[in-house]
Amino acid sequence: MDAAASHQYGANMTDTDAPAEPRHPRRRAPEVADPSDAFGWGRVAALFGEYRGRVAIVAVLVVAGAVLGIINPLLIQRVFDDALFGSAGLDLELLWILVSIMVVVAVVSGVVGVFQTVQTNVLGQLVLRGLRERLYRHLQTLSLSFFSGARTGDLQSRLSSDVSSAQNAVTSSLSSILSNGITFVSALIAMFVLSWQLTVVTLLAVPLFVLATRAIGGRRERYTREMQVETAEMSTITQETLSVSGITLAKLFGRQDHEVGKFEGTSERLSASAQRQQVIGQAFFTVIQTFLGITPIVAYLAAGYALNGGSDLTAGTIVAFTTLQNRLFFPVARMLETFVELQSSRALFGRIFAYLDIEPEIVEAADAHDLDDATGSTRFDAVHFHYPDTDVASLADITFAAEPGQLVAFVGPSGAGKSTILQLVARLYDPDGGAVTIDGHDLRTLTFASLARTVGFVTQESYLFAGSLRDNIAYGRPDATDDEVEQAARAAAIYDRVMEFEDGFETVVGERGFRLSGGERQRIAIARVLLSDPRVLVLDEATSALDTASERRIQEALGELISGRTTLAVAHRLSTIQAADVIHVVDHGRIVESGSHDELLAAGGAYAELYREQFGDGSVETECADGVVLSDGSVRPAGAGRAEECERRLVRER
Repeated sequence: MDAAASHQYGANMTDTDAPAEPRHPRRRAPEVADPSDAFGWGRVAALFGEYRGRVAIVAVLVVAGAVLGIINPLLIQRVFDDALFGSAGLDLELLWILVSIMVVVAVVSGVVGVFQTVQTNVLGQLVLRGLRERLYRHLQTLSLSFFSGARTGDLQSRLSSDVSSAQNAVTSSLSSILSNGITFVSALIAMFVLSWQLTVVTLLAVPLFVLATRAIGGRRERYTREMQVETAEMSTITQETLSVSGITLAKLFGRQDHEVGKFEGTSERLSASAQRQQVIGQAFFTVIQTFLGITPIVAYLAAGYALNGGSDLTAGTIVAFTTLQNRLFFPVARMLETFVELQSSRALFGRIFAYLDIEPEIVEAADAHDLDDATGSTRFDAVHFHYPDTDVASLADITFAAEPGQLVAFVGPSGAGKSTILQLVARLYDPDGGAVTIDGHDLRTLTFASLARTVGFVTQESYLFAGSLRDNIAYGRPDATDDEVEQAARAAAIYDRVMEFEDGFETVVGERGFRLSGGERQRIAIARVLLSDPRVLVLDEATSALDTASERRIQEALGELISGRTTLAVAHRLSTIQAADVIHVVDHGRIVESGSHDELLAAGGAYAELYREQFGDGSVETECADGVVLSDGSVRPAGAGRAEECERRLVRER
């Protein structure tokens, strides 16, 4: 379609003439499932599946420790009844033998306990590391639509606080349940052997003990959940407000007191929840200590009545029995506490599993193939696209082609869909209808790795990691040589500035590159893409933060680099794309005009109107931060800029 025809199409098209947009299922933003729905004990158990050998070792050590634990209480009976107060009187030889055995059992039990603790912690850390890495890997696969609705602090809380808190359940629950369960059963059997009457009396107290501890444990679980919520909220607040950008914004708007108040409110709620949890925790152990103190007294009273009734209970039996009572109630208490921790960890695991259950919107096809020796020929064929949870199409019936060596530009008002087109080229989103292809290959059939090698993207807001300048430039090619990094920096007109730093390319740029100006960050981002040597170069307002001199140098460098590549660019400053082979005017998600700069000006349509809004009736001679100088010598200020400053800038540049 030529420029005139294109303009006529755009100018004369009415609502009734517009091509009907195909109906597509409404795209939904990825939602985090309810943690209670995502949780399952089978999923927790599956975390141990990869470490069956270590689980077996821990189980053997736990059983050995539990069995060793009941030997000494049984030997106490022999010490009292046979060695100290036997029918033949004091037997020192037997006493030495029994005491020696008890010492050996205690030492062996201690050694086994140490090994059990070590192996349990190793197992827990392995499971914890696997879960944390699995969650981070999964988050990396999720689409931009998920992160646009998520809070970074909340994600950090999942990876750090939630996973770390779940460690207690992972490292202690398995060994605790197994160890205390075996200890309880073995102690119960030993107590029946010693005296079934006293055992029955003791068991009568167990239901009361269970009810008391469960009642307290339920409240403890609730307070633990409250602490988790407040901890996540505090993590979000600190991440947002203590970043360089957050601090700057608070200072600029005088909102420091507001942010402090918000933090203090969250801190107060967290402290209150922690206090309640500690009080309940102390009450939990008070109940345990009370039962452990009362049950021997009840046993003594029951033994007295038994002896009065003619029972043959001995002193050794009574002492051994009361010793075993601790090994009955304490395991019950520990198991109940473990169940409380497990109930508390339901929320933790549920929140983690809820994120793991989110399905990525952009996935690599099972039969995806590499795009080898790409030329970069890019096409949009009747592409339609909605952002998640929106009814209005962001793109409708977008069709165009960009060939190697061409610079194809997109202009139009904000929100028209220009950046969305570029994001589809990099497959940050998938179209709802139609297809985006490179060299005839639908992007959905390509591997992510080959697409990343083929398409280089420079965004308007350049993000830098808090590493060195070299690391940021070589992010896409970590194996690049120093010479290659320097060449990319020169091409992006940032080399001289880098050399002004004392550490040169090893200079640490700070969080988000805060040590650099916006224009310097943009040039680093451009160097990063140039080093990757893509066949398709995507520039989304890539020079918006640059001054005129830097932009001119980069334009000259890009002029050489564009040769043989397919370049797609979005620009609001029309002077930066006047030399484009094709300019597409985008409005309300549609291409309403297409042609060269001269053709579109001659057509007198939407592009010409945009041009007049920026430059009046003259053509652009040069630009500066405060305005543009037209070919007739007049100066058009930008915003509140001063024309005389722009004129002085022009004189300096000339």
